[in-house]
Parts: sequence; structure tokens; C-alpha cells
Amino acid sequence: MKTSLIFLNSCILLFIYSNSILAQSISQDELIIRKIADRILRETNYEIMDKETGKCFVNSEGLNSNKPYVINNQYLAWEYWNGVTNLAMVRLAEVTGDSQYLDYAKANYSFVFDNISFFEALKENGYSETGLQKYSRFQMLDDCGSLAAGLVDVYLEDARTDYLKYIDRVADYILNKEHRLEDGTLARTGPFDKTIWLDDLYMSLPFVVRYGKLTGDSTYFDLAAQQIINYHKYLYDETTGIYFHCYFEPMQENGVARWGRANGWAILALAQVLDYLPENHPQRVDLLTIYKQHIIGLSRYQSASGLWHQLIDKPDSYLETSSSAMFTYAIAKGVNKGWLDPYFSSLALSAWEGLKTTIQDDGQVQGICVGTWIQSDIGFYYNRPVQVNDIHGIGAIILAGSEVLKLKQ
Repeated sequence: MKTSLIFLNSCILLFIYSNSILAQSISQDELIIRKIADRILRETNYEIMDKETGKCFVNSEGLNSNKPYVINNQYLAWEYWNGVTNLAMVRLAEVTGDSQYLDYAKANYSFVFDNISFFEALKENGYSETGLQKYSRFQMLDDCGSLAAGLVDVYLEDARTDYLKYIDRVADYILNKEHRLEDGTLARTGPFDKTIWLDDLYMSLPFVVRYGKLTGDSTYFDLAAQQIINYHKYLYDETTGIYFHCYFEPMQENGVARWGRANGWAILALAQVLDYLPENHPQRVDLLTIYKQHIIGLSRYQSASGLWHQLIDKPDSYLETSSSAMFTYAIAKGVNKGWLDPYFSSLALSAWEGLKTTIQDDGQVQGICVGTWIQSDIGFYYNRPVQVNDIHGIGAIILAGSEVLKLKQ
């Protein structure tokens, strides 16, 4: 009996010691990123809610499509920001070797596609606000591009035919049906017809280059390269080295703001394009030049805290988390891939130190600007509210942290 007790105590001590060693082997930076990701895992449920009764169901089997139902979780809604979050989870799994984050992204898409026929029936019956109403809308790049980029990454791990069918549909939409200027530049119909939004580089190109690699069709690499060159022509401000949020073709004028997150979307997209674009692509050198110009421009406006401002060139605007995370990712990625000299490492590392101050112990993230439209007055951008855990920035900060982990390794 005494021998058994000694053996049991030894096992307990060995277990505690082993876990202590494991905890020590994970860096503080990785622990911080995992706090954010693990909070998302805890907060995600896979349920369909009856809006009339509040009752929840784990799938749509047997549900009446003549009643109002909704996806009962913000991380499953068919919205572009969830494409970023899913893609970030895949990247985190690659960097840490922890498959639970890849499994999370796989589960999210699986739940949507397993139940999409029901939600499409709801839409046909007039119940349009379901959380998945944009799945088949195809009216703007926001509806499909970012989510399809994440879906390609998941398709490489889970090659479902319905995933590929949707991926092909998105590629056809962007290549042949999306709004454009006469020179082929992707554009929107609001707030004026033929308005270029800097945001749309991310809403299209990370998917486009993934599709090019998936299919081997160089058309998509050419499309991505030309869009970056065109956007640079219309939106780049040589005086500051950064980009305007928009360009109004009818007036042939730029908008009022050099908004942080729009610049973030642009550099996030360009970094991913460079990651997928063939080394021998004829416009690769041009894109690298544009990338470096943007990074240098951004470096001139980094605050002493490591973060950047909501309006990049306006130090009296607040420090903003999502844009700072996107810049951090793109800079660290550039050093890791050899696009930037290691000299730029300190730029990314000081930015990461600033980002860490926005992350609470429970994995919540502060200082993220909410969704933002285009307005003609600069005060609109100054006064956009910030929100804890606003979903526009969560994926970006996981991407940033993952790339910094690799940089530090």
C-alpha cells in the first residue's frame, strides 16, 4: 500500500513537471496569441436559432424554412472578416503545429456548407437576415472574396466538391462580373458609381492568387498584379508615401482620408500576392517596389508606442489596433520571406510590443475601429468608435502574431 502511494505521488509529480516544461517551451508571445485564438474557440457554437422561440438546433435537418432562423454565432456569419479569421487560424496551426486551429476553420466552413441549402430556402421564402444571406448574393467583393480565400486554404485539407464548386463560382465572378472602370480596375457603385475602395485589394486578391495556384491558370496572377499597379496609380499619395482610402472616378478626385485600416487591407493583400506570385512573373519586380514604398511610407508614421494612428498621418487621431496588426504582419512577412532587409525587423517587433498592450489577459483585444464607410469629412474618420473584440481586427492580430513568432524563431 505504501509502495503504491509513493508510486502514485511520483506519477503526479512527473505529470506536473512535464506540464511545467511544456509551458516553458511555449514563448510568451505564443501564449498571448493562443489566448486570443482560444477565446474564439470557446465562444464559437454551431447552432441554428429559431428567432421566434430562441430554441437552438445543431443542424437544419427537419427545420421549417417558412419560419425565421439565424446562425447563432458571429464567427459563422458569411462576412468578409470571418474569412480573415479562418485564414488566420490556418496560419496559426502552421506556425504552432497545433491542429486544433486548422480544425476550427474546417469546422466553420463545414457547418455552413452542410446547412446552406436550408438557409438558401429561407432566403427564397423572404427570411433574408440569417447571417448567411451573402453566401449567394454576389453583388460586391465583400460578399465572397475574403471568405473564399480562407475556403481555398481549407479545401487543400478537406477537398469537398461543394467547396470547389463555390470557389470556381467566386473566381468567375471576380474575373468576369465585378464592377470595373474602363481600364479594368475593380470598383464599386457606392457612394458614387465607379468608386475605387482601397479595401477591395484584400476583398479580391488573396483569393485570386490562391485560385491561380490551385488551378495553375496564370490569368489570375496577371489579374492580381495589374490590380495592384492600377490601385497604386489611383490611390498612392507620393507626398506621404501612403494611400488614400478611395478614388471617385466621376470627379477624378481622391477621398479625404488616409485611413489606417484601408492601408492595412492593401498591404495585407500585397504581402499575400507576393507570397503566391511566381518568382518569374514579369510584374513581380514592380510589385516588390510598390510593397517597399508602402512599408517605408508607413515607417515614417509609427508612433512611439509601436502602433499607428486611425488616420495614419494625423497624430491627433487615436491609436488603432487592426491597422497596426496588418502593418505588423506585412513587415514581419517581408523580412521572413526576404523581400525586406532584416534591418526592418525592429519595425515589426516594436509594433508587436505595442499590439501586446491592447491584448487583455483573457484574450480580449482593445482599440479596434468598427466598420467604416466612406465620407467626405475627415471628422467622420476621427470619430469612428472603437470596440473591444470588434471582429474586423481579430484575424489580423492573429496573423500578425503568427508572423512575428516566425520572425523571432
